[in-house]
Amino acid sequence: MRMREGSVRQLRGVLPLLLAIVCATQARAADLLQIYREALANDATYASARAARDAGLENLPQGLAQILPTINATGFAQANNVDITFQQVAGSTLTSPLESKRSGPTSGFTVTLTQPLFNWQNFQVYKEAGFKAVQAEATFGQATQDLIVRVAQSYFDVLASQDSLAFIQGQKVAIAEQLAQAKRNFEVGTATITDTHEAQARFDLATSQEIAAQSDLEIKKRTLQQIVGKFPEQLAPLKANIELTPPNPNSMEDWASAASAQSFPVRAQEAVVEVAAREIERVRAGHLPTLNLVGNAGVNNSGLSTTATVNSAADTTNYNIGLQLAIPLYAGGNVSSLVRQAVANRDKAQQDLESARRTAALSARQSFLGVTNGMAQVKALEAALISSRSALDSNKLGYEVGVRINIDVLNAQQQVFSTLRDLSRARYDTILNGLRLKAASGTLTDGDVEEINRLLGAS
Repeated sequence: MRMREGSVRQLRGVLPLLLAIVCATQARAADLLQIYREALANDATYASARAARDAGLENLPQGLAQILPTINATGFAQANNVDITFQQVAGSTLTSPLESKRSGPTSGFTVTLTQPLFNWQNFQVYKEAGFKAVQAEATFGQATQDLIVRVAQSYFDVLASQDSLAFIQGQKVAIAEQLAQAKRNFEVGTATITDTHEAQARFDLATSQEIAAQSDLEIKKRTLQQIVGKFPEQLAPLKANIELTPPNPNSMEDWASAASAQSFPVRAQEAVVEVAAREIERVRAGHLPTLNLVGNAGVNNSGLSTTATVNSAADTTNYNIGLQLAIPLYAGGNVSSLVRQAVANRDKAQQDLESARRTAALSARQSFLGVTNGMAQVKALEAALISSRSALDSNKLGYEVGVRINIDVLNAQQQVFSTLRDLSRARYDTILNGLRLKAASGTLTDGDVEEINRLLGAS
């Protein structure tokens, strides 16, 4: 495909229109805080974590129930019809049998109260329940921080993809201008056909890159849609002149220590260790006796009648209270095996805790370096952008006076747009690493989302 000058003029006419459309939709653009709030309401992963937290908190009343009294009531009602035959003996001779019939209803009910006085197993289950609730809360806290990071990651991925597409389109327009100039110079004899071919090749490559960038932008938007539940039409961009601040405290080891002590994965694993320790005591209690206080209250009613005799109804009420002691004697070695298993599970949980602490510290160090190195990279790219633009201006001037060739200008243009793209990505990555750093230490909150949201909007 060969680019004509009419197409170049058409591109120039379209760009102001595109800029006008972007400016018109800017006021309706959703910002990071709005997207985060929508994710809180619509993200399926977060909703699943919330439901898991609610299920985990139910361990508390279930554990408490193990040491509280239980009350049961039973009742019965039945109809009776009994035939009884008596054999009478007179001397050594059997006489005719006598028959008797009894019939009538009987009914009754009993209420039983059982209060554990000593049951070490149930008491350990109660203590485990508290740590299981702590584990559920910590896991949900991590899910909340993960949601913030996922939303910010997807949000800035969309912005980065939009920037990449805009830079490619801008580069395409600049190449088109260079192509038109090369054609004019070839027609007047001041340049060779090689300049035209080089510019045309760069233009075709930019067209291919534009198609790929449009596809990437669509994928990034769909990824964000998966989190918030709707397709994001327009997002508020990052302001042009933003001030990136270093971490506070500005010490990598301080962040690593905080992460290894208070990050949500560490808190959750600490609760797992406590549960495992209580589990050892629970299974050991299989060797211990149990003592319960048991009380009963019941009423029985009998209305049986006998043949030839009418019996009146009889009501019986009984109350009793006592102690019930159960002593385990031998369980075939099952309890000892369960104890050994519980000890091994506790050792595993302790090693997992150490691994969680090291992982949290490593994540904090990586994110800290990502922030500090990212800030340095942003400054370097800002300086490189100034130099690249100066080099582009010099190459354009040199091409006009004949000391530079067309490929020099095209390379200088590509360098400018590549630097713009890298600078944009470096800013986004630095902000994201700041969020990851706070998430690693367990201190990421909605306030951090609001702080980043203030960096968005019209420049």
